[in-house]
Amino acid sequence: MDHRWDVELVKVTKRYGTTVAVDAVSLRIPPATYCCLLGPSGCGKTSTLRMIAGHETVTEGDVLIRDANVTDLPPAKRGTAMMFQSYALFPHLTCLDNVAFSLKMRGVGKAERHAKAREYLALVHMADFAARLPAQLSGGQQQRVALARALITRPRVLLLDEPLSALDPFLRVKMREELKRLQRELGISFIHVTHGQEEAMALADLMVVMEAGHIRQAGAPRDVFESPASAFIARFIGGHNVLPSAGGMIAVRADRCRLGAPGDGPRVTGRVAAVEYQGPVVRVALTTEDGLEAAALLPDDAFDRAPVGPGDVATLSWPEGAAHQLAG
Repeated sequence: MDHRWDVELVKVTKRYGTTVAVDAVSLRIPPATYCCLLGPSGCGKTSTLRMIAGHETVTEGDVLIRDANVTDLPPAKRGTAMMFQSYALFPHLTCLDNVAFSLKMRGVGKAERHAKAREYLALVHMADFAARLPAQLSGGQQQRVALARALITRPRVLLLDEPLSALDPFLRVKMREELKRLQRELGISFIHVTHGQEEAMALADLMVVMEAGHIRQAGAPRDVFESPASAFIARFIGGHNVLPSAGGMIAVRADRCRLGAPGDGPRVTGRVAAVEYQGPVVRVALTTEDGLEAAALLPDDAFDRAPVGPGDVATLSWPEGAAHQLAG
């Protein structure tokens, strides 16, 4: 490849009046990367995506795409395509004409643009629906058409704004697999905004966790999950107990915790607040005397050997090396 980064943000800031939505964010996305911007509502992830797209002006800083500074370019000149949460399909056009629309705007002849549109409908497994109107499609099918319409422009970077949030859980997993397949096949970077931790971990090569307009941690999902940088990251990613220790604060994965006294190893004692059966695992939540909350994710057979119920006193323990020291 002849460029170092598909996207580079250099101290990018977005202000709305006196409100700072994104605060001097710097990020490098390597070529052909699936990047997920993740964080709670209002953290700045959508504003960051829209600045990359050119739908929001940059207050300060620079946006580079494949080493070219695009900060002041209009969306159509950036080499990006955006897939919106609402899909935004034209209701009066067939799937074929929806996908071909951008080529029509560029003056491409009907036969050529329809041939290209059929190619992209096939890519998203929608070739048999070419003649249908959007109203005749399910939500998942509409999404595939919107995806084909975004990809037909052959973008250098595809931007996705919470694309799976409107789908039911089963379809969400199916579309997740589709998005990853397409990103690998096309060999371009996808930048995907989500507030779903599970979604980000399943999809991302690079997971970027934001809070209050800042990037708090960026890395491979496994690295972020196994070594959260702070209490905020550990709590937001989920699956961790954040507990005080002699050296400050620690995070311990709930699936590494067990119930029962471990002798003199690390542990907390409290009352069982809730027991949730989750199929292969059972989640047992504890509240300690100090009011701290902790949980263990136990294999269902381990729980069945020594079951507990709400109100029972229980001890939650973990192996000596399972705790990860937090910065704050």
